[in-house]
Amino acid sequence: MDDEKCSLGHNSITIAVVKDAEQLAHALAIRAICMFEEAGLDIDQAFDGNDYQATHIIVYSGKEPIGAARVRWFRDFAEIERTCFRKAYRDPRLLRQAARFVFNHAAAKGYSTVITHAEPKLATLWKRMLGFREIPDRPLLQAGNTPPYVGLIKELEVPPDAISLQSDPKVLFRIEGYWNVPGSFEKSA
Repeated sequence: MDDEKCSLGHNSITIAVVKDAEQLAHALAIRAICMFEEAGLDIDQAFDGNDYQATHIIVYSGKEPIGAARVRWFRDFAEIERTCFRKAYRDPRLLRQAARFVFNHAAAKGYSTVITHAEPKLATLWKRMLGFREIPDRPLLQAGNTPPYVGLIKELEVPPDAISLQSDPKVLFRIEGYWNVPGSFEKSA
């Protein structure tokens, strides 16, 4: 999976898996803007040790970072977390495009299920626009002084060429999400 480029209106949008410190700084900056300023979360709620074990997704309009998400990987599912877009870029088409990128990335890794947790008003958006459904019999998640979060789930179609034990070993050494791009060790061989 490579960077995805699309054009929505007059903007040139790029969606990518974070692969360097600059992109990670951009993703964390977007999260800070949205979570501190808009949602009023504490720093411990917006950032945690999981930032070092997760895959981060960054969305750009031209060179300007406008959105970000974090994906954590568990045995049977991937969890989409900390999804945020700057106010001026909360267009339904852009949100769908970014979500599709995350879904395709998870499916390419062989995951058939993604979950997320969202405030009730945002859970409605995830359900209507992105095809999630509530996880049955799941307790609500209380996070600080925010409304309780609703657990949501979505099934994905895993492509036949998803990363697996049968994948070419070279692919496993390539940069996360850039499995079609030969790694530096391949160029020197």
